[in-house]
Amino acid sequence: MDLFPDTRQLRPVTPLARRTMAYVLAGGRGSRLHELTDKRAKPAVHFGGKWRIIDFALSNALNSGIRNIGVATQYKAHSLIRHLQLGWTFLRRERNESFDILPASQRVSEEKWYLGTADAVYQNIEIIESIDPEYILILAGDHIYKMDYEVLLQEHVATGADVTVACIEVPQSQGSAFGIMQVDRSGRILDFLEKPASPPSIPDHPDVCLASMGIYVFNTRLLIEILQRDALCLGSGHDFGQDIIPQMVREGRAYAHHFGRSCVRSADERASYWRDVGTIEAYWEANIDLSDFLPALDIYDRAWPIWTYTEGTPPAKFIHDEEGRRGHAISSLVCGGCIVSGATIRRTLLFSGVKVNSFSMVTAAVVLPDVDIGRHARLTNVVIDRGVQIPPGLVVGEDPQDDRRRFRYTASGISLITQPMINRLRHP
Repeated sequence: MDLFPDTRQLRPVTPLARRTMAYVLAGGRGSRLHELTDKRAKPAVHFGGKWRIIDFALSNALNSGIRNIGVATQYKAHSLIRHLQLGWTFLRRERNESFDILPASQRVSEEKWYLGTADAVYQNIEIIESIDPEYILILAGDHIYKMDYEVLLQEHVATGADVTVACIEVPQSQGSAFGIMQVDRSGRILDFLEKPASPPSIPDHPDVCLASMGIYVFNTRLLIEILQRDALCLGSGHDFGQDIIPQMVREGRAYAHHFGRSCVRSADERASYWRDVGTIEAYWEANIDLSDFLPALDIYDRAWPIWTYTEGTPPAKFIHDEEGRRGHAISSLVCGGCIVSGATIRRTLLFSGVKVNSFSMVTAAVVLPDVDIGRHARLTNVVIDRGVQIPPGLVVGEDPQDDRRRFRYTASGISLITQPMINRLRHP
């Protein structure tokens, strides 16, 4: 009998997530969202009634067990930084946790803001080294999905990869919009092409491509060495997709991780869900889809909650019960602080603090916080920016020519409405 057993064998293996720093790249504008990102970066755009887009990547990290997180910001970052300060600063140093907001602050040179995604990490190497993570997980802050990063990290270690790139399958016809990987049957990446004109397909599936999700896992020391070399390369764009990943495919061991293996799905989610809500059409559709009886994204999944800052609001209220003036909502999501006053909303998402006044009809609308919709308005297939005052009697969604002249109008018939657009109607 061994009186002094090796107790190290009795200790549970530390999850890889606890030895990892998540580094979220959240500096992009998202120009295809047009006026919706005039005042805020794409990761700060509202989504789903109560969240910002960045909350999904951050919640995935937290739910996966990662307790050291950095967020690099740049374009019009005030709204994003304020949201992060209100909702995400509960991680504490004394618990070996950290949450760092990393705006472009010319830390390396007084002449340099972030020059690319890789440079946004390079300029904060000193902060990364102070945390000393074994692995670093690079995340895009502008996609909607649920993913267990621990599974991704385990696969990275098991393959002995220098870099692991998370990927999704996309139709070959859409491949030119993504970074595309050519892989062998073991998952090793043979080639990485950024937005190729003729994207290669995956083995045995000629109509499907493997597209990068903008999620990468590195051994931290190796990444720092690569970034330091890249910073000295005058011909580099200092970008992960254009420079770093292709170089590591050529010179190291790069592997693809299929999103289906780490995607988090509830019992009500039929397929893996990942959306780039980078256009007005995609943004409208992803929000409106939440009103379906069984939406593709289960936002009610308490086993994998999406965390955010939640302001204290009173309950939503529906008032008046007269013929032709009855406040009610059908197949819709209505957040706290909303008042539906003698109006009808159908297949609509109302963010907090929205007021819909009497005799109005709102259909298939994404209405951001603090909007006031005047009496007798009829709005269909719209996205309304935060704080817009919709004048009484405004009609949108019934005359495409009229909508195209007054608002940002998409090819699929969605109108984006902002306050400056409304002001021009009053003072042409």
